[in-house]
Amino acid sequence: MQDNALHFAALPLPGDLRSLLERGELSKAEQSIAGMLRAATGVERLRLEFELDRIARWRYEFPYTLDQGFEELAKEVPDLERGEMEALLAKGCLDYAVIDGEVRLLRRFVPNAFWMCPELKARRVKGWDELGWAARAALRGRADRVVRAARESGGGHVLPLRYRVRAEAVVKPGAVPEGETLRVWLPLPRVCELHPEVRVLSADPKPVRIAGEEHPQRTAYFEVEMGAEGSACRVEFEFVSRGFYTEVDPRQAYVDERSEVYELYTSERPPHIVKTPYIVDLARRIVGGERNPYLAARRIWDWVTGNVRYTYARDYALYDCISEYVARERRGDCGMQALLFITLCRIAGIPARWQSGWYMNPVRWGMHDWAQFYVEPYGWLYADPSFGGKRHGEEWRNSFYFGGSEGYRMAPNIEISSHFDPPKRFFRSDPVDNQRGEVEWERGNLYYDKWDFRLSILEVRSLEELE
Repeated sequence: MQDNALHFAALPLPGDLRSLLERGELSKAEQSIAGMLRAATGVERLRLEFELDRIARWRYEFPYTLDQGFEELAKEVPDLERGEMEALLAKGCLDYAVIDGEVRLLRRFVPNAFWMCPELKARRVKGWDELGWAARAALRGRADRVVRAARESGGGHVLPLRYRVRAEAVVKPGAVPEGETLRVWLPLPRVCELHPEVRVLSADPKPVRIAGEEHPQRTAYFEVEMGAEGSACRVEFEFVSRGFYTEVDPRQAYVDERSEVYELYTSERPPHIVKTPYIVDLARRIVGGERNPYLAARRIWDWVTGNVRYTYARDYALYDCISEYVARERRGDCGMQALLFITLCRIAGIPARWQSGWYMNPVRWGMHDWAQFYVEPYGWLYADPSFGGKRHGEEWRNSFYFGGSEGYRMAPNIEISSHFDPPKRFFRSDPVDNQRGEVEWERGNLYYDKWDFRLSILEVRSLEELE
């Protein structure tokens, strides 16, 4: 079995089918795929079935007509006039797709509208986000402490925190018939430099399998019977997470092109880490004649954090190549920005890899993705483009997050699109990342509208005395 769970996605679709999809004629595309599936086998069949799955996601991700979108946007912009919607659409403020001849708006088009057209912010009615400011203050304070501790100790991982966390999946009543068996995967942190200790404390029901400590997308796997009022799986675990900061002397930095790290982490991983002509040309223009790997990575960092705007994404399954999309459109969420950084680094001969899971600020936490890049003799350094973006207007962020991490992290994943242990039988709800886990039954995958994921921080303790 190939490790890349999306290995088939790079297979081109027939031209006529691709034309239907590009025009948004999804109903005709469904009919065309149904006919092709009668004779398709192997990888070709997987590719066509995946396209059917994507069609359903297009419809789910773009639920609003323009009139419905007006009602949603007007909740936050009370003086909005209905006639403005067409103008905002033409200006590029509203994320949309044409589906079967009708303009439909993205589920999260409202927050994206404020990012894409900042002039709308002045008309926005929004309450005071006291918790958000508290979380930001905690982040800055933590980053400052990490830098001080690293300088005092000579760099590396510092200021460990011990987290106790509960993760649970709750399947909604009626999602599948009562009595059917659900297969559930919940994310667990890997054991690595970031997390030197990870311990499962309890689970309900007992997991059928817990993936190995170094699995690239680590999970606890359950099998549970569907009940009349739904069903749930939960796991409590404890882990240590450490901050990281190293002051690099570029004169000492180099890359060993004979190493296993170089071979593995400068290669392609279709369909999203691919050395397309467009990205190769972009990498050459960014890096120029710089041959020092650390300084070349810094040029890539400066370009990504200075040119790519943060916006919410549609379902990752709906992008043919995420890194190329971000390079061309200069927008994307945290994971998309990380994928572009990784791809540009690999093109430049700098080993780079994915890391993801959750940002674990005790004040406010949420799902998050970032990257790492590798230079000798320092090893793996962190790079978090969305946290370090220049549009934040906080210079410390851009400096700190190129190489550093505050340690508010939980990282189940070190790779994209890896098979779980045990592997899923059907397409995943997130075919790239694994932050919420996955659920399926004997007839197919259960998408996120059929179940909820909850992650709760139960306790955080400082363990500075361990260093």
